[in-house]
Amino acid sequence: MLCIVLSFIHIFAMQTYEVMKLENTTAQMRKGILEFCILSLISGGDLYTSEILEALKKGKMLVVEGTVYPLLTRLKNADLLQYRWEESTSGPPRKYYSITPKGETFLAELKQAWNELNKAVKIITQKK
Repeated sequence: MLCIVLSFIHIFAMQTYEVMKLENTTAQMRKGILEFCILSLISGGDLYTSEILEALKKGKMLVVEGTVYPLLTRLKNADLLQYRWEESTSGPPRKYYSITPKGETFLAELKQAWNELNKAVKIITQKK
C-alpha cells in the first residue's frame, strides 16, 4: 500500500513540476517580448495604459498592471517613450504615451532582432 501511495505522490509531483515548468517558461518568454510589443503598440499612435493593457490582453499576452506600469516607466526613463497628460470627460486626467525618435530607432532594431530570432527558431524546430 505504501508503494502505491508513494508512486501516486511521485506521479503527482512530476505532473505538478511539468506544469509549473511550462508556466514559468511561457511567462519568461512573454516577459522577454513585452517591451517589443508595447513599443509596437504605441508606435501606432498615442495610447494610455488601459488601452495598452486591453491590446495586450486581446493579443493573448496575459499581463497585469503591476507588470506594465514599471515597464512604461523604464521605457520613459530610457527616452524611448514620452507622455502627456490629457483631461478626461469621465474621471481623472489620463497619461498618454507616445514613442520618441530614439524609441522608433530602438523598435526598428527590435523588429530586426525578432525577425532573425524567429527565422532561426523556425529553422531549428522544423521537423526533418
